[in-house]
Amino acid sequence: MTPRHPRISAGQYSAAGNKPRNDDSYGLVEPAMPLLASKGIAMAIADGMSSSEAAKQASETCIKSFLEDYYGTHESWTVKKSVGVVLNAANSWLYAQGQNEYQSDRGMVSTFTGAVLKAGMLHIFHTGDARLGRLRDGKLEPLTRDHRARVLRGQSSLSRAMGLSPNLEVDYRTEPVEAGDVLLFTTDGIHDHVPAAELARLIAGSPADLNAAARQIADLALSHGSADNLTAQIVRIEDPGKPDAASHLASLTRLPFPPELSPGMSFEGFRIVRELHASARSQVYLAQDVATGKSVAIKTPSANHQDDPDYLDMFIREAWIGRMVASPHVLQVMEPSRPRRHLYLVTEYFDGQTLRQWMHDHPRPDLETVRGIVEQIAKGLRAFHRKDILHQDLKPENLMIDRLGLVKIIDFGSSRAASLDDAGSPSVRPALAGTLDYTAPEYQLGEVPTNRADIYALGVIAYELLTGKPPYARGFASARDVARLNYVPATTLRDDIPLWMDAALEKAVHKQPANRTEALSALTEDIRRANPALGYDRPRPLMERNPLAFWRALALALLLANLALLLLLNR
Repeated sequence: MTPRHPRISAGQYSAAGNKPRNDDSYGLVEPAMPLLASKGIAMAIADGMSSSEAAKQASETCIKSFLEDYYGTHESWTVKKSVGVVLNAANSWLYAQGQNEYQSDRGMVSTFTGAVLKAGMLHIFHTGDARLGRLRDGKLEPLTRDHRARVLRGQSSLSRAMGLSPNLEVDYRTEPVEAGDVLLFTTDGIHDHVPAAELARLIAGSPADLNAAARQIADLALSHGSADNLTAQIVRIEDPGKPDAASHLASLTRLPFPPELSPGMSFEGFRIVRELHASARSQVYLAQDVATGKSVAIKTPSANHQDDPDYLDMFIREAWIGRMVASPHVLQVMEPSRPRRHLYLVTEYFDGQTLRQWMHDHPRPDLETVRGIVEQIAKGLRAFHRKDILHQDLKPENLMIDRLGLVKIIDFGSSRAASLDDAGSPSVRPALAGTLDYTAPEYQLGEVPTNRADIYALGVIAYELLTGKPPYARGFASARDVARLNYVPATTLRDDIPLWMDAALEKAVHKQPANRTEALSALTEDIRRANPALGYDRPRPLMERNPLAFWRALALALLLANLALLLLLNR
């Protein structure tokens, strides 16, 4: 039996009504195969809170993030987890923008009601007071409940919404649907003024033109005295989709590991050219897409970790984050155009070497070359931070540089996205995800890392590019190391490093996050131009400027003192 996939018809209408602007947003996506089979059809409506300073931008962000990013999540994830990841990421961004750009809890706030139709089931996600109802047998049944809190007599305000709080609360439920069911999405400008029975009669009386029905609903609300924006989205389910038992069970399990690949082998529409890299954790191959002739890299998981849920989660996490983060300085993760049968990643092919190998080949690069490399890495990291993602494993082995000096971040399996963890990642990941020499000390102290943990790692890389050594002689293996290890001035290892540049490096790798360089742009600026605020021109004790010289001088002084004492005793 061939599985059936969902089909819909839809109509939409939105207007400002009696308001000067329309802060509502709406949309749906009915993708082509294979996404139609793996992800289903997504639909949503959002209403920017009128007292919000960027209401329209907030509602548009909710709709765009949901309809675009949902289809970028991994095929093996459930609908609930995928949408949870996307909504938490969008909520974090909206709340941060509200706090940073508008200094307000109401800077970017919007209601959100979304649904995904997949395999005969409707998955519903709701926060705020937009509504979703289902029309069946002439009756409009509510599928959501309003999140409003009474403030004064006859007045209420939103108790939940996107961007209202850093901790997002979303109602989630599933409903089986049938062919002929009609879904009605409305904002409060409509459902606060038109009774459900009237809405049901109007939709039932317009079986063909759903766009006209949506407009008639808005006009009816306006005639009933609505002073708000007016948006209605009507979705008729032509076929809910119902895969056969075997396909349904297969969709709930993880994809199998690929077989061992070798040059000349055909694999899921790719021809394997050669192995580029192999380790105990993964293999990377140069391959050619047979359909397009394009060269790509294919990364496959190591069979040694087939039964390791932590490893599997990190591998899938890398695929999702790679599609989320876009930058010329981050390796692009590509989505195969064909249905995949195995677990693997496809990325752009970047012809270069690791920064570690480059450092071996260039043990004393000039200062300007180092600045250029650091600036490129910072641009790549900024793309992570804009998506509220910490890289957590920045090191020379996870950076590549080509013959022209272009630098890319290539590995993000250890990255930490708050939205992923909030959505219920299936495994508990270790706190120390990175490599010891580049891991910020707050990890050892049990503190919650921030973007400054990645800035620390970049500072270490900049220091190591210049001196060939880490700034604290070694990494922090314990809280005791954090307390007793001290920064070794770069000027003691290389005499052409200006004092002001050394001060910038010292601040970037400060043991206390609060005293560390606060932004990537500040780091790149401070290593390029002297920043008097760093106090590099203040007198510094010898112990701070040159610990080795201090201890040598102290040892010499002790030796001379002992010799003098012996002379006195032998008189």
